[in-house]
Amino acid sequence: MPLLTSANIACGGHAGDLEIMRTTLQLARRFGVQVGAHPGYPDREHFGRRDMDLPAEHLRRMLREQIERLRDLADEVGVVVACLKAHGALYNRACRDEATADLVAEIAGETRLALLGLPESELAKAARRRGLRFVAEGFADRRYLPDGSLVPRWEPDALIADPREGAEQVAWLIRERGVETICVHGDHPQAVAFVTALRQSLLEAGVVIRAFSPQ
Repeated sequence: MPLLTSANIACGGHAGDLEIMRTTLQLARRFGVQVGAHPGYPDREHFGRRDMDLPAEHLRRMLREQIERLRDLADEVGVVVACLKAHGALYNRACRDEATADLVAEIAGETRLALLGLPESELAKAARRRGLRFVAEGFADRRYLPDGSLVPRWEPDALIADPREGAEQVAWLIRERGVETICVHGDHPQAVAFVTALRQSLLEAGVVIRAFSPQ
């Protein structure tokens, strides 16, 4: 947690429970880390990374419930939930599918949360249509396809293991894609070592590391 500026916290759908959420929120408060809601498909077996074709009202209710669950705990701990980032397969679908993007953006508007997503994705367009704060996100530990989407996890070399390569990709994402926040997945095999080395590389390159503004 001391290495981060923002943490997106699973809300009990694809992962997490009340105890884990509370502990994570307490750590975020202790280290001054900005908090985001990270709702995902209710598919713990596949960690929310398998696409699910849910009816719109079901998905809408699921997102509201997961965000409310985290927000209630955040109020207890004394932390403000600043943003919304869909998880896994839901994130990928919202970035490419207009209807899903609009639904996620609708929830972000209702809950007054900044919305994270890929630059120039359907999520970005939905946020613009609704006048929402959109935060362009890049990934340090995932490779990209030519269209700007992420290489599917089941493809060879979808993940970046070398933090030096990750730092080079981050520099490109900042320069060419205008990203404001960088994601490293918490279940990356060497997450702590990766973030430690990545952070050092960025600081040496003169990059200022701070939490993005949710407004």
